[in-house]
Amino acid sequence: MVRLEIASVLLQWSAGGLLFLWVTTRHRVVGLGYGWLMRGVYGTFAILGLVAGFRYGVQPLREIGLAGVVLGTVVSGVQSVTRRGAGVSGQKALAEARTERVAQMTGIERTAKAKSDGPEFDPRLDLIAPVIGFVGLVGAGISAGDPAWLQISRMIVGAIFLGAVSDAMLLGHWYLVQPGLGREPLNELVKWTAISWLPEVLLLVVPVGMVSVWTGTIDDGYNGMLGWFWGACAAATIILVGVTVAALKEKEYSAVMAATGLLYLAILTAFGTDLVARATLAL
Repeated sequence: MVRLEIASVLLQWSAGGLLFLWVTTRHRVVGLGYGWLMRGVYGTFAILGLVAGFRYGVQPLREIGLAGVVLGTVVSGVQSVTRRGAGVSGQKALAEARTERVAQMTGIERTAKAKSDGPEFDPRLDLIAPVIGFVGLVGAGISAGDPAWLQISRMIVGAIFLGAVSDAMLLGHWYLVQPGLGREPLNELVKWTAISWLPEVLLLVVPVGMVSVWTGTIDDGYNGMLGWFWGACAAATIILVGVTVAALKEKEYSAVMAATGLLYLAILTAFGTDLVARATLAL
């Protein structure tokens, strides 16, 4: 049996989400505002995790991880704001190329915006929070139950799985703010969601796991219904990811919005895949 604690879930979500923030910001094509949004969201989750941890039972290594996530978001956020005048190199290069193309087609010259001589935000700073957060997840996994290797693996893979699908949905919405953004960053996050799905499901099946619910070894209190509900969530998640991949192959801009809507549903089923299993095993 395992322990399911809200502080551990919030650490998973924040650490995983911030890891994939770095995956996106390292390409230097998404606007700075996206980073501000993500650090604010996941930093808040980490603060709530700290409150829950101190309220319902302290696990020192986990709480250090949560505090590190908060500190990491502050450090990277401060530099991002102070260096905002330099902009984002990839975003500026794309805008300049399109301006030049329009000028060649129409003969209308537009005055380029003055460039800042200062350094850009260093996206490597976005690794501080998730690295410390994943250390905290090791502590959360050790405290979650036996065998420790399995619980730690579930914590880490679960963080990657939930972080990828959450960031994919949020990035999909960012295209409303930055409509000229290419689809490569979104495709990358969707790909990571698909990659992490299989180890996520397999780790939750490994005994003692959801197979024990299906066989009746573990009584879920609902005649096995939670086991089948979990299976439906797992299947629906990968189906939705597959449909999202297909949608993003369409050239129309509306395809991105359709993919974002599908990712909304995928978040629900992904959390069902992770949390229903762990809640059932903790009964």
